[in-house]
This record gives sequence, C-alpha cells and structure tokens, in this order.
Amino acid sequence: MKNQYNKTITACFTGYIVQAVVNNFVPLLFLTFRSEYGIPLEKITMLITINFTLQLCVDLLSVTFVDKIGYRTSMIIAHACAAAGLILLAVLPGLFSDPFAGLVIAVVFYAAGGGLLEVLVSPVVEACPSDNKEKAMSMLHSFYCWGYVGVVLISTLFFKFFSVSNWKILSIIWAVVPSVNMIAFTRVPVPQLIADGEKGMTLKELFNTKVFWLFMLLMLCAGASEQAISQWASAFAEKGLGINKTLGDLAGPMAFAVLMGSARLFYGRHGEKINLDKFMRASVVLCIISYLCISFIKIPAAGLAGCALTGLSVGILWPGTFSKASSAIKRGGTSLFALLALAGDLGCSGGPTLVGIVSGAFSDNLRAGILAAVIFPVLMLAGLLKRKQKYGRISGKK
Repeated sequence: MKNQYNKTITACFTGYIVQAVVNNFVPLLFLTFRSEYGIPLEKITMLITINFTLQLCVDLLSVTFVDKIGYRTSMIIAHACAAAGLILLAVLPGLFSDPFAGLVIAVVFYAAGGGLLEVLVSPVVEACPSDNKEKAMSMLHSFYCWGYVGVVLISTLFFKFFSVSNWKILSIIWAVVPSVNMIAFTRVPVPQLIADGEKGMTLKELFNTKVFWLFMLLMLCAGASEQAISQWASAFAEKGLGINKTLGDLAGPMAFAVLMGSARLFYGRHGEKINLDKFMRASVVLCIISYLCISFIKIPAAGLAGCALTGLSVGILWPGTFSKASSAIKRGGTSLFALLALAGDLGCSGGPTLVGIVSGAFSDNLRAGILAAVIFPVLMLAGLLKRKQKYGRISGKK
C-alpha cells in the first residue's frame, strides 16, 4: 500500500520546490528591478504583499472548490499557474509603459499557483500511508528549503556567469520545474483525505474550536518569523552590509535556507526521539536572539550569522505547527489545512511588509525594519507557552 504512494510523495516534495521557486526567485531581483525599471524599494515591497496576500485569498477560497473538483485537478491547476507566472515575469514588464504593472500580473499568476500548493501538498502527504506523520511532514517542508537553496545557488551562478541582466531567461528556465511536475500529477495516485464514512469539519465547527484559533496565531507568527528575514536577506546583505551580490546571496539567503532545511531534515530523521514542545520553544528563543543580532550588531559577519541562525531557528515552526494542528483537530480535512495555510500566508505577507514599511520610514534602514519584526517570534513564544499551560503538550505524544 505504501509503495504505490512513493511517487505521489515525490511529486509532493517537488511541489514544495515549486513553492520555493515562486516565493524566492523574485526577491533576488529586488535591487535589479530598482535599477532596471526605476522602482523604489517601498513599491517593490508591494510585490511581496501581493504575492502572499493573493496566496492567502486562494487559501480561503480553496475551501469552496478543492473538494468539489478534486485534489488531482487542483494540483494540475496550481502548477500551471506557477509556470505561467514565471514565464509572464520575463515577458510582461517589457510590454507595459509601467513595468511594475507587468510584474504585478506575473506575480498574480504564480501567487495563485503558490497559494493552491500551500493548501494541497501538506494534506496529500498527511493522507499518504506513513509510520510517522510528524516526521513525514518535516521531511516534506525540508524540500521547500532545498528548493530555496537551489533557487539561490543556481540563480547566483547564472548571474555570475551570464550576468544578472539576463534574468528573464532564467525565469523561463525555472518555469520548467512546475511544468514537469504538473505532468507528474496527471499520473500519480492521490489518496483520500477523509476516510470513507467520515465527514470533515465544517467552518463553523472549526471556528467554535478554541485551540484552532491558537494554532492560527502560531501559523501566522511562524510565517512572519520566517519570511521577514527570508524575503529581505539578499537586499540586507547587499545594501545593509555592503557585500557584493554574489557573496551576499550565498552568505545570506542561501545560508538561511540550508540551515532551515537542516533543522527540518534533522527532525524528519530523528523526530521520534525529540520532544517537539521543547524543540519548538527553543527554536523560537533562538529566533529572537538572531533577530536582535541582525538588528544591533553592525559587524557584517555577525549580520550574516544572524540571517543564517534565523533559518535554523524557524525550520521546525511551520511544519511543527501544521502537523500538531492536524493531530489535535481530528477531521479537520481541507478546511483546516486551507485556513492554517491562510494564517501562514498572512504572516508571510505581514512580516516582510512590516520590515519594508519600517525600513522605509527610517531612510531604508533594514536593521530597523527587522527589529520591528521581532514581535512575531515573541508572540509565537507566548502562544507556545499558552498552549503548554492550557492544553498540555503540543506534541501528540503521551
């Protein structure tokens, strides 16, 4: 039974690589957009906001149609939108008198695909037969990180050898990934999320479940804590630390991604031996320390170390919350995963947006923006402590 779903799990892992491409390729080009199209950083921030805001809208709307059209069809649509967005990113800016309008349309397409993938991939893996769901979920989310690493490394090498001015060619090359995986989802088996004879919870039932709202807060803070650094790491290394783009991308966002993936891979392999409660709380404390390091220590090496340590610290937060919410709220089904993804994407939008707004208010001082965003890991720590106090261990282990 398990073997027949191996290809499904592989396709889901690749789906998270697609998610990494659509979320992390464009941030590498923020300063390029500013120089090539004359778009100020405050306006470029809107691309992040539009991306994750549209993703959270798709998260919410998916509750109404995913179960009706099926997970296979939804997966195919998601990958088609992601591929179209990456292709349009290369084509549309040159066709508009205002290049920013072309960028926005491209973002709308790939954000729709990314939002659907966020809703679809985790529950499909959760539904596949597995000995340890928490480990499988952590392994799945580690592929987002490896995709992130691949995006940064391959893009950096491309820019080094072929010039950043040829970024449009690379955008079309990245579109191959969702195109190929879309074909894979036409063939692999897709499991049922809810067992025969059972019904998933309605929105009203979820909303009346108190612990659901705590998990929503945790997901929002997990997304914000991760993306506030992830989306600005390249610009911070280049502008805030005065490091050249190649070294900045390798030492900033790529180091962040490697350590985030390592944390998820570590739990994916050794999760049965680890108390997830303590692991998550310790990770949030490390996240707060990393934010403060980036904000207050002006030595470039310390700033880069802070970015990298943030990746390590946020690694378990998103998949850990996802998995524990699924364990704590039985029969959550599509509605639960969609709303958790909505909360996470709201954080993914709010975190980087807060950094951009505060930075702009302080003369493009990214340190000030990152300091303001420390509120998110602080709130998450408070939420985890509240969960422990009121509901017991966040881990499903007895």
